[in-house]
Amino acid sequence: MAEKKAFLLRIDPAVWEALERLAEADLRSVNAQIEYLLRDALGQRGVHPKPPGRPRKLAGAPRSSAARGGR
Repeated sequence: MAEKKAFLLRIDPAVWEALERLAEADLRSVNAQIEYLLRDALGQRGVHPKPPGRPRKLAGAPRSSAARGGR
């Protein structure tokens, strides 16, 4: 599983209750619902974060011998 960044979020109780209802209707946890809504809002603004779970390529990292055609 991809590493996730944890942070503290202070939120109005009425907003939290609305998130809980929305998350339940979408069969998600509140945490997953918040991430979904944030990604949706970013997409509407033209910001597209990398999909979760994709490993990052390190610049200058050596390729495996199989990738170079070796055995």
